[in-house]
Amino acid sequence: MTRILFACMSLMVSTLVQGQNTASKTKAAASSIPKAADGHPDLQGFWTNATITPLERASQYAGKLTVSDAEAAAFEKGQTQDLKDEDGQSDGPLLRASGSAGVGGYNALFIDRGSEFARVDGLKRTSLIIDPPDGKIPQVTPEARQRQAGLFRNFNNYDNVKVRPLTERCIIGFGSTSGPPMMPDYFYNNNYQIVQTADTIMIMVEMIHDVRVIRLNGQHEPASIKKWLGDSIGHWEGDTLVIDTTNFTDLNPFEDAQNLHVVERLTRVDPETILYQFTVEDPGMWTKPWSGELPITKMQGQLYEYACHEANYGLVNTLNGARVAEQEAAKKAGK
Repeated sequence: MTRILFACMSLMVSTLVQGQNTASKTKAAASSIPKAADGHPDLQGFWTNATITPLERASQYAGKLTVSDAEAAAFEKGQTQDLKDEDGQSDGPLLRASGSAGVGGYNALFIDRGSEFARVDGLKRTSLIIDPPDGKIPQVTPEARQRQAGLFRNFNNYDNVKVRPLTERCIIGFGSTSGPPMMPDYFYNNNYQIVQTADTIMIMVEMIHDVRVIRLNGQHEPASIKKWLGDSIGHWEGDTLVIDTTNFTDLNPFEDAQNLHVVERLTRVDPETILYQFTVEDPGMWTKPWSGELPITKMQGQLYEYACHEANYGLVNTLNGARVAEQEAAKKAGK
């Protein structure tokens, strides 16, 4: 009986000590986070969200939000080797994903997509999406499916500059790097600069130098006023910056959502890391909302100019190529 009582007391003391240690570590981490003049966490600086964790979970990790460091290391090593194998080649999975298969693309020196799975709460993540639990974007609605079919047909329209995709025209970055939601591009330029004041927060995106201006404690513009990156209003919930964004243009490049609504949460969990969480919804696009999270980490150095417009001869050549193709087709038709 004495031994049992002693063991129970020892377990209670051990649990109490562990709890105190955890609380101390949490308190120490919180105290090390820089504060702005208004007392809120200071989010300013240069950051990157580069990671090889995909938005959606691959089938090989079905049912697994996280993997062990050993499992992650094996996958990361394979990805690094794949990049080396494609260096200087004209074909390969990475080149096909970038639309450069057959003609070659950037060599490995220019690919800066990160080399590791994203780590959240100490564990490596297999997808950025955490809800739905399967790590997949929910099904699109029937109306959205029809709309996307029309867009796909229009993608092959080369009549003039204005019908080409926004990224091709150097208006908005590839994928959703500028956001919202701000997600990594799996090739390069995953860097951001945050400037923070008491009433406004600016996020400059390195790719195509997009700039988001978030007004704190304000009101959204009238629904008739549409913006490339939406209208963002922010507020603080404790130490978390919450950003609500609506009023996207109907040319919004993110998944072709027509009434997109995005809520983002930025929490500085330590001096080197911001936990970035987001929820996306559009009843006319997806059957239900979906959410994700990833770390944004401190980077060394600063942003560099992404000179997309200067010497953007690729767009001119694309349209010229279409005219040549039309002429050749006319000749074959005997016109």
